[in-house]
Amino acid sequence: MKPDIYDMGPIDIAWCPGCGNFAILKALKAALAELEITPQNLVMVSGIGQAAKIPHYLRTNVFNGLHGRALPPATAIKTVNPDLTVIAESGDGDMYGEGGNHLINTMRRNPDITNIVHNNMVYGLTKGQASPTSRMGFRTPVQVRGVAFEPFNPIAVGIAFDASFVARTFAGDFEHMKDILKRAISHRGYALVDILQPCVSFNKLNTYDWFKAHTYDLESAYDPTDRAAAFRVAAEEEKMALGVIYQNSSRACFETTTTVYGDGKGTFYKREPNLEELKALVDSKRRI
Repeated sequence: MKPDIYDMGPIDIAWCPGCGNFAILKALKAALAELEITPQNLVMVSGIGQAAKIPHYLRTNVFNGLHGRALPPATAIKTVNPDLTVIAESGDGDMYGEGGNHLINTMRRNPDITNIVHNNMVYGLTKGQASPTSRMGFRTPVQVRGVAFEPFNPIAVGIAFDASFVARTFAGDFEHMKDILKRAISHRGYALVDILQPCVSFNKLNTYDWFKAHTYDLESAYDPTDRAAAFRVAAEEEKMALGVIYQNSSRACFETTTTVYGDGKGTFYKREPNLEELKALVDSKRRI
């Protein structure tokens, strides 16, 4: 399958020239094509922000949610129809900031979805405020004296909550990014992919050159199933590791453990409603 199966044609793309989002969009198309996932069998779910525009630029099924609220509908879509490939995608402000509580609980539930986060360490859509991953000292029109807090560490949080797949890649390395996306989408369970993505307009600190100087590739001998080692990698400050940092394939997926499938009646969306049972349930809850 060719990546252009996902092309939307001659449309306007609302990103600045040089934005890392372009490379992410291209890598995602390539990964989906190589995995032979058709547009009909894919659902892209996003929140709000520049990164969250990616589903608008793919010819596929799209659910555009509220700010910070992409993960609950993504979980629901996968639960109702487990045959679909579901990808929740947005930026660091949307997923790690407004959506932080949903992020944690999705890690706990372990639905079989891929969670792509464009991490540019700034709010791009709203013109340059500090985001949860902005570095200490980073100056913005709002944080005029510089960010005073330690940046949020999504990799460490993912490992702490035993997210079943935790990886990081860089928008400036197309082949690495495509490989990580393929591995995440193929993984059975919740997969977090933190993509370091330069914002060329509102973050003049964390540039392509900065990310190249502050990242390194994990060695081939690295074992992502070693949770203690993964924590040590996640805590590194001088340079950030790129690759699959943690993986636990033994966890059961939410769709297989939720009680809605405990009756063995099969895929939920294909079931015929039983109005008599529904009426009995409603009547059992009446108080008057």
